Amino acid sequence: MKEVRYFFVPDASSVGELPADEAIHAARVLRLQPGDELFLMDGCGAFYHARATLVTQKKLCYEILETLPQQPAWHGKVWLAIAPTKMMERMEWLAEKATEVGFDHLTFLQCQFSERKDVKASRIDKIVVSAVKQSRKAWKPQVDELTAFKTFIDALPADTHCFIAHCYNEIERRDFFSCMEDLSPSANVCILIGPEGDFSINEVRYALSRGCQSVSLGNSRLRTETAGLMGIAMAHLCKRIER
Repeated sequence: MKEVRYFFVPDASSVGELPADEAIHAARVLRLQPGDELFLMDGCGAFYHARATLVTQKKLCYEILETLPQQPAWHGKVWLAIAPTKMMERMEWLAEKATEVGFDHLTFLQCQFSERKDVKASRIDKIVVSAVKQSRKAWKPQVDELTAFKTFIDALPADTHCFIAHCYNEIERRDFFSCMEDLSPSANVCILIGPEGDFSINEVRYALSRGCQSVSLGNSRLRTETAGLMGIAMAHLCKRIER
């Protein structure tokens, strides 16, 4: 029995063929043939059972046999806004693992103490797509370009509960997991993680002045990517839907 293959196809219900990179992989690596069955995921909540109708070296057309709407695995929205590390490999690892755990939105922040001034969001997005397929997630997280800290804070939706994690002892902090337990599971949340040198204290105070809550992720001093994954995991544990 052949292994079931999943392919990421935005607008899968209407386009009728795999994106070029997926088609090349299907034809040259997996050697799919007309008549072979496959599964598509559109990243917007649906899987599709399909059959290949035309396969060339660079193209695979399909017909949909069945639409399979999926149910969310967690309540509300989980958003991570994080300052990228100097070594982007760490952010790539974070994007992959956070997708496997489950979240909805990733924004990179340009902060006062940031060591990296640019991010190739398109590369991160490809890693997220790969993790979506591997973990069989029905929704693909949105990946944003680098955004200035204050610009991001000022543009946060009113229905999103924002939490900023930092290490300043002079500013009172609550345990993030306790904050999550106090919220309705359906609440939309955003966790802010600073660069390796932390947010500046002025950035923390600005976030608090705009309605964000000051939180701690525990007693250990965490690397940036570890803190990001910890925040995602804590939110997910409080918001997951039991089957």
